[in-house]
Formats: sequence, structure tokens, C-alpha cells
Amino acid sequence: MSAPTEHKTVQARILSYAEAIGWTLVSRGDAERRRGVDPETQIKDRMKGRTLFFEDLLDAKVREFNPRYAEAEGALPGKFRHLHSDIYGNREFVEHLRNRGKFFDHEEKRERDLILIDYDEPERNVYEVTEEFSYHNGHYGTRQDVVFLINGIPVLAIE
Repeated sequence: MSAPTEHKTVQARILSYAEAIGWTLVSRGDAERRRGVDPETQIKDRMKGRTLFFEDLLDAKVREFNPRYAEAEGALPGKFRHLHSDIYGNREFVEHLRNRGKFFDHEEKRERDLILIDYDEPERNVYEVTEEFSYHNGHYGTRQDVVFLINGIPVLAIE
């Protein structure tokens, strides 16, 4: 009989529970590919400069929820990357998750609320979960056991 491991006793169960309630499991390889990781890059450098987001999905959902959003593809994750890495940046990101961020409507020449998550019709959101989610901020690297994403945005990390 094999010895219990963290993956078997913790991660696999969380992933199984998440799938049972409707979250889509994204393999580690697919998650890395969607985040722009080159599998040919050496392990120690693989996550440097990579995004936290599934940018293709994030962009698609932002445009679906905000038909007047006209920023270039990748602009929103770029904005998020430039938030301060302190309590103020965290607060600003949470405001975005609460749909209180803003974007400029060039047609009407005014600001509008930026909808990232549809709280009124939650079935319109995309719920995904992945494991062994690595990130490198340029100085330090980290790997979370399980990460839950809504519309390509990591919203919960479990270590």
C-alpha cells in the first residue's frame, strides 16, 4: 500500500469536490499553456514574466460583459500587474472583483463600471480550478497547491 501524500489526501480531494459542484478542472499543463508558459524553458526560469491570468478567457468575458470596452487585448492584465503590491493594491484589486473598477467609454466620453464577474447571472461566468499553480514576481517564486479561477482570474489560492 502506498503512503499517503499531500496530493492524495488534500489536493485530489479538493479538486474532486470542486468538479462535483461544477468547476472545470484544468490540468497543470493546460493552465501553464494558457498563461503563456514555454515548456521548453528551464524550470527555474519558466514562470518569470508569466501572467497570473487566463488572459484569453478574461478578455473574452470582459468584452461580453462590457460591450463598450475597447481597450487593446492584454490591457487589463497589464493594469493589474501594475497595481501596488501592498494593502492599497489589494484593495484596488478587490474593488475590481466587486465590479467597481472603471473603464473609459470612448463613444459616450464617460467612465463606466467594469464588470469582471456576473453576480446577477452567475451561470454566465466560467469556473475553473487547477493545481500546482506557479508564479514568479521577478524576485520570488511561489507555487500554490490549488487555485480557483473565475473568468480567468485567480480568486482563491490554497496552499
